Amino acid sequence: MTVPLPTASTRWRCTLCGNLTRFDVTRSSKVVEYVHLDLAGQPNVEEREVVSETIESVRCRWCNAVDQVELVDRPGAGS
Repeated sequence: MTVPLPTASTRWRCTLCGNLTRFDVTRSSKVVEYVHLDLAGQPNVEEREVVSETIESVRCRWCNAVDQVELVDRPGAGS
């Protein structure tokens, strides 16, 4: 089950305990990075473009529930 990302008008909420603030998110990303190596060979990512990203699971940090997260409206988002 994939969970949609929160938006400017929504946020995540655990359906079991009501948690709104602490989640462990497992995601897969495909990115293109511009890596600049200094003369010593130390890499530094100077640009990063996310080509695709999928959230695989969201686990509540409070009650440890897996995939029990829903999107709810943020307070005042409709104002």
